[in-house]
Amino acid sequence: MVVDNALAHFRASTAAWLEENCPEPMRGAGWSEDEICWGGKRWQFTSDAQRVWLERMAAKGWTAPRWPTEYGGGGLSRAQDKVLAEEMARIGARTPLERIGLRMLGPALLEFGSEAQKQRYLPPIVRGEMRWCQGYSEPGAGSDLAGVQTRAEDAGDHFVVNGQKVWTSYADKADAIFALVRTDRDAPKHKGISFVLIDMESEGVSTRPIRLISGKSPFCETFFDDVRVPKENLVGELNGGWAIAKYLLTHEREMIGGGARGLLGGRAISSILGDSGIDDPVIAADALRTEVDTLAFGLTMERYKDAAEAGQGVGDASAMLKYAGTELNKQRYDLMMAAGGSSALTWDGEGALAPEWLRTKANSIEGGTSEVMLGIIARRILELPA
Repeated sequence: MVVDNALAHFRASTAAWLEENCPEPMRGAGWSEDEICWGGKRWQFTSDAQRVWLERMAAKGWTAPRWPTEYGGGGLSRAQDKVLAEEMARIGARTPLERIGLRMLGPALLEFGSEAQKQRYLPPIVRGEMRWCQGYSEPGAGSDLAGVQTRAEDAGDHFVVNGQKVWTSYADKADAIFALVRTDRDAPKHKGISFVLIDMESEGVSTRPIRLISGKSPFCETFFDDVRVPKENLVGELNGGWAIAKYLLTHEREMIGGGARGLLGGRAISSILGDSGIDDPVIAADALRTEVDTLAFGLTMERYKDAAEAGQGVGDASAMLKYAGTELNKQRYDLMMAAGGSSALTWDGEGALAPEWLRTKANSIEGGTSEVMLGIIARRILELPA
């Protein structure tokens, strides 16, 4: 067996650093979605330990381990990133920072952004100082994303943006939004779209939360009324936004699919089931099946990530990962609700499961509906006849 001494040394040093620097309250299972650190100018830390953990990880660039060091990232290789994830999992370390800026906008800026945009936006994302939201879906443009009608009109040194977005996650808490806007209404719909960055504090930007059945309001309607957007906030080429949109959708679908792996919202199945899961043979069998499915899905995700690292990309397989991850996430929560019995119907209080279970139903809509994902799988992966 060939041992990579450099990687072994990195593992040892990483394990030692994590043991010394990860606060005890930031370890272990059983934490809820409300304890996730989202960052941003208005973020209020839930504890001093959460603040310290973010600061320490960001100082090493490990909130974005594989981003280049010149933009605040960790500069790690794929192999080192996997080691870091494994060592964090070993001690149950929580993710210090989530989500859209790191998982979606950041990769898009690294691929399409100007050097000035990278220097301006990436370091604050790494440090958790800037929270982003995504302006894609509109009342008349969901699955048919190329049908967006929010328009940006050329006004010299800036654009004037008018229109509406919907299902904008956490728009009421975000500092900025990356949005698809129509900059050429005469071009074919895929070719008249641009990708722009908009400060949420700009005059003319407003949001209205959408209340869900769970009682929470993570989604918003977002309105743009004569919003001035500097032209330096255009990412990529004018009318070239569709290429960026497709690239970002791949990352979004991977992100949503990846949520089914390992600890889901801090809830390990084994910690939820307790004796009730062991005593009921049907639930016990379902639990074992779900854990196997979770492990298999995790290995599949790693395989595609390795392929992407080798330059092969993920492409249409992101639809498969998104669909599988969505179903697995719902499966896990269905299992936990069944295992919890009547006690799982508790709506309020610490550890309440019912609102989280209801939230998983949106997984099959966001990032592209399951029906659309199945269509992509059928046509582009399985190459089935129309």
